Amino acid sequence: MAGSLFSRHPHGLDCLRYADWWGTLLADRGARGKPLGMVRAMSQGSHRGLALLLAFLPLDGFAQEEAREIIRGAIEQWRGVSSRGVFTMMIHRPDWERSISMRSWMRGNEDSLVRVTGPSRDAGNATLTIENNMWSFSPKVNRVIKMPSSMMSQSWMGSDFSNNDVTKSDDIIDEYAHTLIETVQQDGHYVYVIESIPNEDAAVVWGREVLRIRDDYVLLEHAFYDQDNILTKSLETLEIDDRGGRTVAVHQRMAKTEMAAEWTEIYIDEMEFDLELSDSLFTLSNLRNPRE
Repeated sequence: MAGSLFSRHPHGLDCLRYADWWGTLLADRGARGKPLGMVRAMSQGSHRGLALLLAFLPLDGFAQEEAREIIRGAIEQWRGVSSRGVFTMMIHRPDWERSISMRSWMRGNEDSLVRVTGPSRDAGNATLTIENNMWSFSPKVNRVIKMPSSMMSQSWMGSDFSNNDVTKSDDIIDEYAHTLIETVQQDGHYVYVIESIPNEDAAVVWGREVLRIRDDYVLLEHAFYDQDNILTKSLETLEIDDRGGRTVAVHQRMAKTEMAAEWTEIYIDEMEFDLELSDSLFTLSNLRNPRE
């Protein structure tokens, strides 16, 4: 049943503040060319008008859309319209550690290129994603291999990150059903806890995923549960800072639940957003013979 104008939102947001949140989010969506129909039109008139709309409509549908838009915002906060970055990855095992340096280029939600720059024995290894297609290149064998979707969940370069993790795929947005299950306050921010359950036809290995996302779209934690609802691995943000004029998670750790002594950390050394990237960058030719 819909609540009254001044009732509390089921997830801890009072209607007027909820309207403010939606007004800000919708303005942001509109700026990126993604209007949300009637709700956006209401927000253009008045946040209180939106509060009235919320008061007389069931909030479950809004909560589901809200959860999806929060996840979309977190992905876009990290990727931007386009981005170029320099990263360091540290793979830790009980008896050894190794560091990998890499560069990445991302454009929209479909194009990405990740290239290893060091150490020398790994330099040149690269991964290209165009829409839902992924290719890898190994200079040692001088071959480009198209990877089937079943390999997207496999380890990237022996790390605890999967191929899907490294390319920052946005499949979770449309291939999962999202529920905002909790809203908490932490360090002066609202933190939204979202449960994402894959659709029946989604080509994923997870039974569900739980994300904790701050109100400025910084991902704080991402937990992955298997089909038996057992926590398998989790991504935790260790440090938040400014890169390229945006507040982002600059230091994160991915770890498997049953192997506490094994983990992989990734650190953003440099990041630029919303720049022009040529079409030739995201080609099989450039994957094999880099020109940048």
